[in-house]
Amino acid sequence: MRNKIRRFLKPIPIGVGVSILTVLRWQYNRNKEETCPAKDWQVACYRAVPLRSLSRMWGWMMNKELPASLRPWFFSAYASVFGCNLEEAVNEDLRSYNTFAEFFCRQLKEGVRPIEAACVVSPADGRVMNIGKVESCHVEQVKGITYSLTDFLGKPTWMARWDEPSRKMLNSSDYCHTICENENTVLHQCVIYLAPGDYHRFHSPVDWTVYFRRHFKGDLLSVNPKIAKWVPNLFSLNERAAYVGQWKHGFFSMTAVGATNVGSINVYFDPHLVTNKGRKKCTETDDLYLNHDQKVSLQKGEPFGEFRLGSTIVLIFEAPADFQFHITVGERTFVGKAVTSK
Repeated sequence: MRNKIRRFLKPIPIGVGVSILTVLRWQYNRNKEETCPAKDWQVACYRAVPLRSLSRMWGWMMNKELPASLRPWFFSAYASVFGCNLEEAVNEDLRSYNTFAEFFCRQLKEGVRPIEAACVVSPADGRVMNIGKVESCHVEQVKGITYSLTDFLGKPTWMARWDEPSRKMLNSSDYCHTICENENTVLHQCVIYLAPGDYHRFHSPVDWTVYFRRHFKGDLLSVNPKIAKWVPNLFSLNERAAYVGQWKHGFFSMTAVGATNVGSINVYFDPHLVTNKGRKKCTETDDLYLNHDQKVSLQKGEPFGEFRLGSTIVLIFEAPADFQFHITVGERTFVGKAVTSK
């Protein structure tokens, strides 16, 4: 058994292994402490760590085929450490998963995640990091720490009226009102963190139509809630794919945020999306406009995409000011569970 494990790990360079252990230890020590918001120089140092390269190496490892005899041992050990419920998987035969990547993105049995009748349901299994109204362009990622909505979504070029003077309001508090499509509505958000042991696929939270995608080629910092309490503007720094469209109340967006060791974001209806391909500035984007023939209509609960390991889903959407949420910050949620009370 030991010899087989050694043969599997042998191709991994020693220097890379040491770098991975160093980063993991640094993050572990940081997570143990009560932290205050990071200073600019601390964020700059953190961003200088080659997390994108390490994530690509991790992705290479996760896509490396495992010896059939080792698969039950590896996967059952992972499930035990991170609390995965293997009985929910369509395929319970651990030998059938050739790689860790296949195991991470395993499909669940039909019916184990019933879609409730609420207006908005949870798009993923995970923990609620934040939820509620968006009252300014400085949006809470966790209590007391914010991210910039204007940086997170970028210029609203998807809007038909973007050629009008409204573009001048981009960096003002009016940005929230600019992207709303109706009067007497406000923006709301729901942020769900997917831990390594969670179901790694995410689904549509509402009935809506997607007509625009913006891919931000940013960093791959950790989005662990304790790191989110430390790094301001974290969601706006990381690589992410934002999908914009309309639902019954107007504007709706769903953003898959990348993270350390989560370089791969796969969206089923968007084969052009390719993530974690070299270090890019966070301001660099790749926009995809979906014309009338390409617009994607999604039903509530419909499969949307998948992560490799865990990460974060951010919903920013337009709704009436009295919109009532059914879940609270810190609560555990699952695909299809009611997010709103109506």
